[in-house]
Amino acid sequence: MPVTSQLLRGLPRAKAFASNLLPCQHHQSHLGFLPALRGPSQTWQIHPAGRSYQTSSALHNYILTPPQVNSILKANEYSFKVPEFDGKNVSSVMGFESNQLPANAPIEDRRSAATCLQTRGMLLGVFDGHAGCACAQALSERLFYYIAVSLLPHDTLCELEASVEAGRALSPILQWHKHPNDYFTREAQSLYFNSLRTYWQELIDLTSPGDVPDTREALLNAFKRLDNDISLEAQVGDASAFLHYWVLRVAFSGATACVAHIDGPDLYIANAGDARAVLGVQEEDGSFSAHTLSNDHNAQNDSEVARIRSEHPHSERKTVIRQDRLLGLLMPFRAFGDVKFKWSIDLQKRVLESGPDQLHENEHTKFIPPNYHTPPYLTAEPEITYHRLRPKDRFLVIGSDGLWETLHRQEVIRIVGEYLTGVHQRQPLKVGGYKVTLGQMQGLLEERKARMSSAFEDQNSATHLMRHAVGNNEFGTVDHERLSKMLSLPEELARMYRDDITIIVTQFNPHVIGAQRQDDES
Repeated sequence: MPVTSQLLRGLPRAKAFASNLLPCQHHQSHLGFLPALRGPSQTWQIHPAGRSYQTSSALHNYILTPPQVNSILKANEYSFKVPEFDGKNVSSVMGFESNQLPANAPIEDRRSAATCLQTRGMLLGVFDGHAGCACAQALSERLFYYIAVSLLPHDTLCELEASVEAGRALSPILQWHKHPNDYFTREAQSLYFNSLRTYWQELIDLTSPGDVPDTREALLNAFKRLDNDISLEAQVGDASAFLHYWVLRVAFSGATACVAHIDGPDLYIANAGDARAVLGVQEEDGSFSAHTLSNDHNAQNDSEVARIRSEHPHSERKTVIRQDRLLGLLMPFRAFGDVKFKWSIDLQKRVLESGPDQLHENEHTKFIPPNYHTPPYLTAEPEITYHRLRPKDRFLVIGSDGLWETLHRQEVIRIVGEYLTGVHQRQPLKVGGYKVTLGQMQGLLEERKARMSSAFEDQNSATHLMRHAVGNNEFGTVDHERLSKMLSLPEELARMYRDDITIIVTQFNPHVIGAQRQDDES
């Protein structure tokens, strides 16, 4: 068995190239000055527009049946329960549930979940792609390996390298928890392995026997190194025409990343972009409150705006961020790939001139961002947040920005908390500032009562949350007609009303966390 296959064994079988990669090549650009209509939450565009969730004539009248709605919502759901040993769960994580709902065709979001086999940690991540799905796809299959290798002690890294040198079987690094739709690019595995091996060889040179890796540094280094490798691979190219085209597609598209590493009571969030991680905390009265563990890297973050302006000359102060976008184009201020915002103009031209002809048909490679004077303007360096888990920390929600654009974080936590506990906190009935007659109020109360009996028809908390994200009306309740209309929109319209949505809900074990905290304190 080849060394690459030994290291990566246990991965789901990759689908054939024709079925898993070609659709992305036809993805329409996210540039606002091109004719394609990509909707108000495009990542690359010049003129941002306000998102509208009002039902309009564009939403046609075809009503899906409840089974049809459920079929669409459940198509990509996945769940994993951490196994118990001798009837006991020794992990702080009980399990997780995830789901995805596409708006783009194909979906540009990706998700990953894996257990680090050489350590005790679990990794969970959401990757939100833009200008195509290629970069998000690469992150979904590569970033966790870089993190896992960064967390390995010196001696284990030496054992890995010795096994490769001797042609011996390698111990797997990760146990993946994958939905069948979460494929791997089979043709690129050898290239990916070689880049990963170069990284661990450098780690061997930089560390000493007995060194204990620092989780914060490991996450930081893994993000930066993978982004560097994505850039380097695109510059070097490949003898294979397919791989040459693929590495360029990965580099010229982009993706944000929000990753959680959970090891016992230690929770780290590494975030680059505008996906978000929010903790669900159960208070003494049984209610749930939201504790945000990541910051959005966009124009709404004053410290991010100040950081970017400080990295460029004062003469660019008015142009580096325009209309709440980086150089007037890019919404997230941190992302992988997106070499159009990182490479010099000369390097971009050289790489494109030597690249395959297909790349010149890709709209987003043809332009140079306006006011492009002092690159790089973009970084994949993550912001790291540490949180020591407490028994009252019940679950973690990681979601792409498509979720947070539709629901406030407190509402997200309330919906998931009520779903997981089966206990509804009777909120005051919302009427959204509308004048409501007594008859209408009675109807709303009857609707809420009926909803109580059917609220837990979903078997997956991420699906339940997604149902609310897409189907909530102005009264804060799921409206089946609205949900049906939103899910039956044709591909060319769906992206105008919502974004891709990816959700991972991780449930914690309060008894294990409490015991672990006591052990650490004693």
